[in-house]
Amino acid sequence: MQATTTDHAGFGMAARRPFFALADRAIAWITEVPAALLVAVEIIVLLAGVISRYVFNAPLTWSDELASILFLWLAMLGAVVALRRGEHMRLTTLAQRLPPRARRVVALGAELVVAVFLLMIIMPAIEYFQDQLMITTPALEIQDGYRVLAIATGAALMIAITLLRLAERSKPGELIAMLALFAVLIAGLWLARPVFFKLGNINLLIFFVGLVAISVACAVPIAFAFGVATLAYLALTTNTPLTVVVGRMDEGMSGLVLLSVPLFVFLGLLIEMTGVAKAMVDFLAALLGHVRGGLAYVLLGAMYLVSGISGSKAADMAAVAPALFPEMKRRGADEGRLIALLSASGAMSETIPPSLVLITIGSVTGVSIAALFTGGLLPALVGAAALAVVVFFHNRGENLDGVARASGGQIVRSFLIALPALALPFVIRAVVVEGVATATEVSTVGIVYTVLVGLFIYRRFDWKRIYPMLVETAALSGAILLIIGCATAMAWALTRSGFSHQLASAMSAMPGGRAGFLAVSVLAFIVLGSVLEGIPAIVLFGPLLFPIARAIGVHEVHYAMVVIFAMGLGLFAPPFGVGFYAACAIGRVNPDHAMRHIWPYLAALFVALVLIAAVPWISIGFL
Repeated sequence: MQATTTDHAGFGMAARRPFFALADRAIAWITEVPAALLVAVEIIVLLAGVISRYVFNAPLTWSDELASILFLWLAMLGAVVALRRGEHMRLTTLAQRLPPRARRVVALGAELVVAVFLLMIIMPAIEYFQDQLMITTPALEIQDGYRVLAIATGAALMIAITLLRLAERSKPGELIAMLALFAVLIAGLWLARPVFFKLGNINLLIFFVGLVAISVACAVPIAFAFGVATLAYLALTTNTPLTVVVGRMDEGMSGLVLLSVPLFVFLGLLIEMTGVAKAMVDFLAALLGHVRGGLAYVLLGAMYLVSGISGSKAADMAAVAPALFPEMKRRGADEGRLIALLSASGAMSETIPPSLVLITIGSVTGVSIAALFTGGLLPALVGAAALAVVVFFHNRGENLDGVARASGGQIVRSFLIALPALALPFVIRAVVVEGVATATEVSTVGIVYTVLVGLFIYRRFDWKRIYPMLVETAALSGAILLIIGCATAMAWALTRSGFSHQLASAMSAMPGGRAGFLAVSVLAFIVLGSVLEGIPAIVLFGPLLFPIARAIGVHEVHYAMVVIFAMGLGLFAPPFGVGFYAACAIGRVNPDHAMRHIWPYLAALFVALVLIAAVPWISIGFL
């Protein structure tokens, strides 16, 4: 009898048949190897640019251009790898509550939505490639079409993956029935085009609220939900050529500042592998491990420090939890409360540089990333202090029998061991402030520093893990960047519809002036962070709301901190917050067990958020 498994999307399937296994391995080989190489090449190219400019005073005029050309290929190949691995961001909470057969049908529908988006985008992507062949890059004199060919290539590979998955994992009867249903729906929508043309802005509710909400609820990956809604809106309600969508996706994914996303993701994986994160945690444990709730304070401190290095919440939690949880459980800590604290500390640390959300918000709104990096430290500290109050009351009765206080010598020894690790956040900041490297390039300096520390100080460097880390970096980056690309196209469609002007008028007219605007923004971004996650919400609404904030006198860095903190609160708030479920997966704890413990921590963070919104100095006092 063959074993049965269930994949991420909810398909029931038997053990893989030889043809599909062979096809899957072939796609893996032709996508993962180039994607990993592209991550490595991007690191080398940007590092070469830094060394050439700062050390030899001879800037490489072509380095940024080459990095930009390769970056779009990295983004699209990474998106392909993420689709094959089932790692695109999606909301599965509602679909997982359905009975098995209904869940399988919904999963099949979600796969077909992905297929519809890819089939709709492939021809416009080819046309966009042909258009861009007429443009030549200034330094390398390469036809730009070869750069944007990445979009068509990625779409074609994802179509192949989706079709193989449908053929292998769906039951023929259900697949035929679902295909017939989709054909009827698409034909009906096309015939209804004259009606949609007359509906005006009601179409925004139909496509960007209704269709997106249904798609997300049915576990369609967020990027594809945004993409199919945008394409459907433009195809059914306007005469706009769909190549515009591809152009906007290219614009969203090609911003050179976003190149820091994969590099910081790789840096986050690197600090865990080299023992840099463990050294930090060990020092904090020696310092505070003997006091009631000491390890909980250590967890807060470790998340604060590690977040300042990796920029990825999943990488942060994965670096800290395995180092602390075993000892905390040995001391009698409830595992549900541990996950609650881990989730809350993840939300608290969203504003700590070089957070990917900070980089994204700077790239899509024009706010100085250096100013965001400076302004993000104190708001996170306020959040950490609020969580520390809850930790104090939760751990007043902790039993410390058998817990030995570290001697002064042990503390000094652990500090000296951790000193190279503790220096990394300061090295990164100094490199940016002194102008050695840009916010995009600084991660390469951090990577070199971490490699040297791992090789020569901690003597912990597993060369066999480098390739899997490069592939993981490409997959996570591709998933993030495809969301940004599709959300950029969606934001353009919303702007073209006049929605931004209506939103600006409504938000500007909120009672209470700046205070009313900030209050509405807090509530809105808590909801958006819970449903959409931080990056897509920022890409979608940042360009619309930041000009309003500036117009009514809210400092853009202050507004950024309020928005990011609010989204972090939503991201880790059950029942929809994806970050909460990521923390449960990392800690291997049932979400139902952790959910009842998280509310006091979220309440403390909400109080901190109100304080951050009410006191601008917390965000801009050190600018």
